[in-house]
Amino acid sequence: MPADVTSEQSRYWIGVVSASHVERGVLGGFAQLCHGKSAPLRRMNPGDWLIYYSPRTDLSKGEPLQEFTAIGQVVDDRVYEFPMSESFVPFRRNIRYFPCQEVKIADLLDQLSFTRGKRNWGYRFRFGHFEIGPEDFQMIAGAMLGDAGDIPQPPQLP
Repeated sequence: MPADVTSEQSRYWIGVVSASHVERGVLGGFAQLCHGKSAPLRRMNPGDWLIYYSPRTDLSKGEPLQEFTAIGQVVDDRVYEFPMSESFVPFRRNIRYFPCQEVKIADLLDQLSFTRGKRNWGYRFRFGHFEIGPEDFQMIAGAMLGDAGDIPQPPQLP
């Protein structure tokens, strides 16, 4: 079981994004959710945690994946626009990602309060971004980050 990385001030979020887009965010140190909308990013505060769930490897023609693919912490309070093309200017937020292993949700379905005993457990993921409790966060983070000795301690945020 990993060290307790939860705190009274932090909130815990799931973002639903294809694995290829998660990879871009991890490499760039940012989060982009719900096709570039600002509202989900504005709900998060510095020190909050984000776990990405990837239903597919790629957005349109990707293979089914159904894995938690990245974990990170909100760095600051800045939500900003980033022009990806002339016609697409999504909002982003800076995230400090931690090295982790991908975890199949099937391995955790009976352990998470938001999926346990739910035949249609995937319905909640259709919203693209939702909050989870600290116990669920600890369960997923423990599976992704491994032993307590492997968990980097995040810096104190203002």
